[in-house]
Amino acid sequence: MNSYTDFAAVYDTFMDATPYDKWCEFIADTLKRYQIQDGLVLDLGCGTGNITSRLAAMGYDMIGVDCSSQMLSVAMEKNRDGNYDILYLLQDMREFELYGTVRAVVSICDSMNYLLEEEELRECFRLVNNYLDPDGIFIFDFNTPFKYSEIIGDSTIAENREDCSFIWENYYYPEEEINEYDLTVFVREEGNTYRRFHENHFQRGYRVEQIKKALEEAGMEFLTVIDEKTGGPVTESSERIYCIARERGKKQCQII
Repeated sequence: MNSYTDFAAVYDTFMDATPYDKWCEFIADTLKRYQIQDGLVLDLGCGTGNITSRLAAMGYDMIGVDCSSQMLSVAMEKNRDGNYDILYLLQDMREFELYGTVRAVVSICDSMNYLLEEEELRECFRLVNNYLDPDGIFIFDFNTPFKYSEIIGDSTIAENREDCSFIWENYYYPEEEINEYDLTVFVREEGNTYRRFHENHFQRGYRVEQIKKALEEAGMEFLTVIDEKTGGPVTESSERIYCIARERGKKQCQII
């Protein structure tokens, strides 16, 4: 999971069309539906803090966890003036630790897809369950195998901005249902001089039944799934899916 190093500096530039406001509206509406209108909330895989800061602005006491120090540096720089009381922690979602429990955990923008083994997914869910208050709520999204195989797999995406450009090549491995992102970025430094850097990312697509099984094995209660694009039922052509689960007691689970 050694991703988002040099790319962190230009991440927000290339993600400026991402519907963070829409996602946060869904999260806030869901939290309120489960009577969570304030208190501690963990943003797992928080990246540069786009979801974290928005939820903080809504009145939640936020903790952000991410395994990229570069992404967290960007997040903390955004909150340099201390407008919001946010605690950022450099930790891996497969083995994170908190000082106590939280009312809810959220993880948006396909962070769960970076967990390439079902055992890793289950362990992450076990930790989420462990750090949730009784009946606490877990809201997360994930990309499906359909999205990787039919929408972005084996495609090349390029974008040219004034100060930076990228080439994003996708390679889909159907047997493992894993998508490789081969990312090359060019960043303007001085005059017409550009610095080139390269990163490799790997994500695995998950099906609802795999997610549900991992949640239940981790001791959580699976509640529902929702198609992120339509807001309706999940179909075979759903690309990104919201999942909602609930804490149901603590259960020890070890990766074998």
